[in-house]
This record gives sequence, structure tokens and C-alpha cells, in this order.
Amino acid sequence: MPITFDTTGLEQRDTAVWVDPATGAVVTLDYFDLPPDLPAALEDVDLLRHRLAGFTAEAGCLIEAEVVRLDGVPALYQLLKVPFPNRPSGQVFLASYTVPRAGCSAVLKIQSPELGTTGMREAVLVARLGHENWVVPHPYAPELKGVLPHHLGDAAEHDPQFPDHPLTRARAWARHVALTGRVDPRFAALPPFQPRG
Repeated sequence: MPITFDTTGLEQRDTAVWVDPATGAVVTLDYFDLPPDLPAALEDVDLLRHRLAGFTAEAGCLIEAEVVRLDGVPALYQLLKVPFPNRPSGQVFLASYTVPRAGCSAVLKIQSPELGTTGMREAVLVARLGHENWVVPHPYAPELKGVLPHHLGDAAEHDPQFPDHPLTRARAWARHVALTGRVDPRFAALPPFQPRG
């Protein structure tokens, strides 16, 4: 596989699927043998973020997007939220690293679901921060009105107060992967990603 990472605490369910039995989080590693469909060059971070926010708004909300280096290789880190499928409430938080090359890509992703009582983080923070200023314009695309709002409760500064929340866990996993993830040197040596047209 093009990316290896620390799987401590995870149970492997398939060659590229792991589950955290304590939280229900699912980690997947996918390889796509076709040119990546990223909407802009990694070097054009503002345009990339704006377009990603627009695409994500159709299904949820992009919380963060950064161009980073995973084991020295350019990668796109994204953190987003989507409604929990087939449930009246709750969300799933997804953190991912996409390592694009000219003709292929690898995506390492965690899906961290809200289980049990949902919305506790938001309820506590709305009471503290106020409802009138809760929803804020999206930092990457202020004009967006998506399926889920961009709000103050998703900020990383609140994670320490909610260590067991799936958003906090997704961010923590992403930080750990940033430190421990490794990219196969043969994959890293492939020609770099360039957007089409």
C-alpha cells in the first residue's frame, strides 16, 4: 500500500479497512489508479479550499482543509462533517489525507460517528457562546449555504473540553497520522499531481 500508519487500537477487518471497537470509527486506505479529481492545484490553496467547500456543502460542511506534507510528500488534509446517514440526528466527522500523484492517488480516511446522545458539544457551546453568533460565514467561501452550517462549535480550541467527541477524535487521529504516517518511496517518486485544464 502507498501509505502505512500506526494501527494501534484498531482491528483490521479487510486489507484496507480498520475499525476502532471502542468508538465505532472506521479507517480506510484507498488507492485510485486514475488521475486525481482535485479541483485545483495544491499550490493554489485559496482556490482549492473555496472549491472544496462548495463541493462539500452539497452533502455537509468542510471544517478544515490544509495542504501539508505527509512523510515529506505533498498531501491534502481535509476535515468535514456530514449528516449521519438514515438517522434523524447526529453527524459523522471525516478526516482524510489525499496524496495525489499525476496518474493516481492514495486516500487515508477516518469516519468518526456520533453515537448515543448527539449534539451535546453543540448544546454546551451554544449556551456558552450565544445562539445569535453561533453560525458564521464559511472561512473559505463566505457566500456558501450548505446542508450543514459552519459554526463556532467545530473550532479546534474546543476539543480539550470534549475529548470523547468524534470531531475531537478525528482531529487527534489526523495529528497522529501526520507524525507517524509513511509514504512508500516508490509512490512518492511518481510524477507530481497537476490539475487538468
